[in-house]
Amino acid sequence: MPRFINMFLVMMLVVASTSFLGCATDEVQELADVVLTNGKVVTVDDALPEAQAIAIRGDRIIAVGTNEEITALVGELTSTIDLAGRLALPGFIEGHGHYTSLGRSKTILDLTQVESWDEIVVMVADAVQSAFPDQWIEGRGWHQEKWNEVPPGSVEGVPTHTTLSAVSNNNPVVLGHASGHAAFVNAYALELAGINNQTPDPPGGTIVRDADGSATGLLRENADGLVYRVVEKEKAQLSEAEKWNEFSHQVELAGEEALSKGVTTFHDAGASFATIDGFKQLADEGRLPVRLYVMVRSESNVSMDDALPSYRMIGYGGNHLTVRSIKRQIDGALGSHGAWLLEPYEDMPSSTGLWVEEPDDIETTAQLAAKHGFQLNTHAIGDRANREVLDIYERTFPEGAGGQMRWRIEHAQHVHPDDVRRFADLGVIASMQGVHATSDAPWVYARLGVKRAESGAYLWRSLIEAGVMVTNGTDTPVEDVSPISSLYSSVVRQDRDGNEFFPGQRMTRLEALQSYTINNAYAAFEEDIKGSITVGKLADITVLDRDIMTVPEAEIARAQVDMTIVGGEIRFERGSR
Repeated sequence: MPRFINMFLVMMLVVASTSFLGCATDEVQELADVVLTNGKVVTVDDALPEAQAIAIRGDRIIAVGTNEEITALVGELTSTIDLAGRLALPGFIEGHGHYTSLGRSKTILDLTQVESWDEIVVMVADAVQSAFPDQWIEGRGWHQEKWNEVPPGSVEGVPTHTTLSAVSNNNPVVLGHASGHAAFVNAYALELAGINNQTPDPPGGTIVRDADGSATGLLRENADGLVYRVVEKEKAQLSEAEKWNEFSHQVELAGEEALSKGVTTFHDAGASFATIDGFKQLADEGRLPVRLYVMVRSESNVSMDDALPSYRMIGYGGNHLTVRSIKRQIDGALGSHGAWLLEPYEDMPSSTGLWVEEPDDIETTAQLAAKHGFQLNTHAIGDRANREVLDIYERTFPEGAGGQMRWRIEHAQHVHPDDVRRFADLGVIASMQGVHATSDAPWVYARLGVKRAESGAYLWRSLIEAGVMVTNGTDTPVEDVSPISSLYSSVVRQDRDGNEFFPGQRMTRLEALQSYTINNAYAAFEEDIKGSITVGKLADITVLDRDIMTVPEAEIARAQVDMTIVGGEIRFERGSR
């Protein structure tokens, strides 16, 4: 046979083989790797609001429909999950939390459930028994408004450090407030921080003192940094291996907690460049448990101007790490009297709160964010703080471009009624936390008075009806990372004793679900790949044990996460741990 004929036959065989393989590959691609069937699927997609089943291939959703439609995509290698009537939702997106702080909270004293100061003293005394001399005792989560009584000799509702110091003479103690905007320390910690009767209040902070001028142990807002800087200085002495092990352990613990509550994406409200470097390394190793949307924090304007372009990441590590936003903070918290108000506090007439970061410096950050195409997300709780941030944004936005920039105000807890419309007109997102309203409800009246509370506190309905994009979250570890708790609060607006808290501001169940899914995706420029159960989007799905869209309201709070799926993989299943 002539050589050219032989070559021609070989080429034809290659073409035929390639064509056959292409057909076979196409046929395989039509089948699913995983299907979820026999459930109630609430998609948060107007094109198909409800379905029975979902098909997944790789990390994407390839079909949503009836059981019969999805069964057609099942092959020999397909894994089938029988939902048995359970509710499947788009994976919850935590709209504002503190990721590594959540992990760290699992390694220190948990003070979130204590009901008295005496309980805290006992917990610290027990911790001292297993600590070596000079070792720091750390804790977080106490809130004086949740105690069953005001301790004798208290200043501003909080005791002096005397009883705490008596059980911890040889150990410095720092206990973070639930809000994250204050801390309580013992005498040893005050000494290490150099705080005495002559120490001036730092800018944006208050060293609370008794009638004699002595520090009580309560450090409000930036004042707690005097102690935390000492803690960080000691931690800086650890080896690089020890630091990495501590960091990666915190990431793992935070991931476990988030996944157990149905969270598949987490908006991390503040990470330094060094922390982002750590996230990136873990992403390279495939060790980020959930998807992170990270806001740059704790960096100077000069360093950000230099480094922001190199830190911009979108969908890095298989859509596990995105960095395209900056976090700033203009005021403190309402509970610690640190929120910046237009008028004095009802229960502290001498104060209108604090700005904790200079507004002019934040405005410079705004200009840098606009220059580099970064989103700016600014913490503002008081009505004065919200107004100042809106003013900064308005001065920074190119005319008519605010909506495209999707800048956010984090918390937006107390907004003057005159400023509600400004959120909508400027296209500013209200990044709120439903659970804060019902958690704070018992003492909001004391801080603001009834009139201001009713007109400006936690205005979900007013903002939504004005056309504002409202998102949801928990501010964890300030609150439990559970979306169920925040969804319940958003729908019922009742405090822990069942008292209604301005019920006219409630969300509907669908609005609450949207605030935790598609709205949070939009707030991160990710609505094309997340936030609804839609063909082509990432297969991030949360399965609950009951239908929170139809059960009696009281049952919403009792819902449990049965399964959390990230990219088509089961990352949490109740009862399997």
